[in-house]
Amino acid sequence: MKRLSVLALMIVLANPLEPHALDKNKAAYVGGTITRFTTAKDRIEGRLDISAAHHLIFIADDETHAGQPLLIGYATIQDLEFGQRAGRRVATAAGATVLLGPLGLLSLSLKKREHYLTVAFADEHGKNQVAVLELGKATVRVTLATIEARAGKAIEYQDEEARKWSR
Repeated sequence: MKRLSVLALMIVLANPLEPHALDKNKAAYVGGTITRFTTAKDRIEGRLDISAAHHLIFIADDETHAGQPLLIGYATIQDLEFGQRAGRRVATAAGATVLLGPLGLLSLSLKKREHYLTVAFADEHGKNQVAVLELGKATVRVTLATIEARAGKAIEYQDEEARKWSR
């Protein structure tokens, strides 16, 4: 019985019950004024390509938006803001508590952190646009440094906790 409890705890902690967790190497379009993305009911997952010299490129994974990459010219970026939202993994704690009893409440100490970059820019027609992108944990530092350097704009941080991700 002890082995089963340990195995159940390992499974719950290794596979949190967060269906919307973003992969650490991906990005997602979560909001903004881009017309072709406004029909999506949920965020649009994909990846950011920061290797191009003149454009930040968001490439969607889903079939609906896959052939329509979002190109943001570094020279057209007007404003950059970075912030985060932190929370507890309540679903994980609930599952662990059901399996392990009161010992499962220890999993409430697990936190999740979501990283958001807001980019204000002018599109190819000169119209002001905004894109809010969620960044995966592994991509945050390099993405922020690259965009800030290529756009020539300083990133505004929502708070000191967010500023730590630029170091």
